[in-house]
Amino acid sequence: MHRRVKIGIIGAIIIIIGVSAFYLASPLFISTEIDEPLPEGAEVPAPPPSNQIQEFMAMSEEERIEAGNQMDEQEKNQIMLEFARMNTSIDESMAQINQSLLEQQTSQTGNETSDLLLTGSFVGVGDGIHDAEGIAKVIPIEGGGDVLRLEDLVVTNGPDLYVYLSTDKSASDFMNLGRLKANIGNQNYPIPVGTDLSKYDTVLIWCKAFSVLFGSADLKSQ
Repeated sequence: MHRRVKIGIIGAIIIIIGVSAFYLASPLFISTEIDEPLPEGAEVPAPPPSNQIQEFMAMSEEERIEAGNQMDEQEKNQIMLEFARMNTSIDESMAQINQSLLEQQTSQTGNETSDLLLTGSFVGVGDGIHDAEGIAKVIPIEGGGDVLRLEDLVVTNGPDLYVYLSTDKSASDFMNLGRLKANIGNQNYPIPVGTDLSKYDTVLIWCKAFSVLFGSADLKSQ
């Protein structure tokens, strides 16, 4: 009788120890996962720009270029990294092209357009700070002129980013199409009529203040 009681007690202890060990060890073997979105309408505010960035952006374009020439690489990278956290976006349709500018261009040199659609894919520098992806297209406009359209563009943000049509990736000879409207999204840039697109066949996203390439696309006929 006593032997059975002892065996029963020992068995119960073993069961308790086993169950306890399972629950204690289970976090090591049983994982759970969750991907819970923010509540609707909630936004995580971006950190405000530092005093250095505010002072830099308050300068004129010429002053920023001069300041950039005085900075070392560490100071430039610090500014680049802070800009990279501040995204802007745009979704510009073809109908939103500045027709008055196109009409002004065509009135100067006639109704010249490129005969072929030119296109290329952006390739970023890929150094962890300067990156770009998306598609560049040169599209003829009915009535004259061409437009450079950037589609699905995603480029690391930076100070004084411009869109160039260039002969190479170092911007040794280029045409400035204007300041980049946003670092994310679809956007259009009228091309001056008469531009030799067999010569200026590379699209650059270029930081004017620091003379740094962010991304490029080689234009080829389709």
